[in-house]
Amino acid sequence: MRIRAAAPAELPLLQDIERAAGEPFRTLGMAAIADDDPLPLDVLESYRRAGRAWVAADAADRPVAYLLTDTIDGSAHIEQVSVHPDAARRGVGRALIEHLAAAARDQGLAALTLTTFTEVPWNAPYYARLGFRPLTDSDPALTEGLRAISRAEAAHGLSVWPRVCMRREVRHAPADLGVPEAREEAREARQRG
Repeated sequence: MRIRAAAPAELPLLQDIERAAGEPFRTLGMAAIADDDPLPLDVLESYRRAGRAWVAADAADRPVAYLLTDTIDGSAHIEQVSVHPDAARRGVGRALIEHLAAAARDQGLAALTLTTFTEVPWNAPYYARLGFRPLTDSDPALTEGLRAISRAEAAHGLSVWPRVCMRREVRHAPADLGVPEAREEAREARQRG
C-alpha cells in the first residue's frame, strides 16, 4: 500500500470510495449516513490543491482509501477518512492516519483531532485503539474550533446519533532532531507510512 497525494483525475473515485464506505452504516440503522452525498468535486479539489488530500493506493496505483485534513487550533484535524470495504481490515486507515501524524509532526502541530460516532465499531472504538482519546465538554483540549465543527455537524443532522471529539497527541522527536541522521530517520519513517 502506497500513500501519496491525490491526483485531480481521482477525485470522482474518492466520491465512490466514500459512498462504498458509507454502506455498512445501513446495518446499524443509520441509512441517512449511507445516503449522505460525498463531498462535492470542487471541495475535494480545494483539499487536493492545498496538499491536504492523500490516498492509499493499491499495487495498481488505484486509490482504495483517502484522508482529508484541516488545521484547527494548532492540530491536524481529520476532516474525512474513508476506506473502501474491499480494502478494510488491512491497516489502510491506520496507515493514512500515521502518514498524517508524521506530517503534523513535521509542521510542529500539537495533535491529531477528529469527530466521530461513539457507538459505531469502526469509528470511536477504532480510533481509541489508534491512541485517540475522547474529549469531554470540560476538557481544555476541546477547543473552540472543535466545538464549531460539532455544532456544524449537529446542524447537518449528525447529532441524531451520539458523537464525540477525539484527540491524539503528536509525538515529537527528541531535541537532537537537527542532527542529519535524526532527520533522515524521520523521513524514512514517513515513507514507510
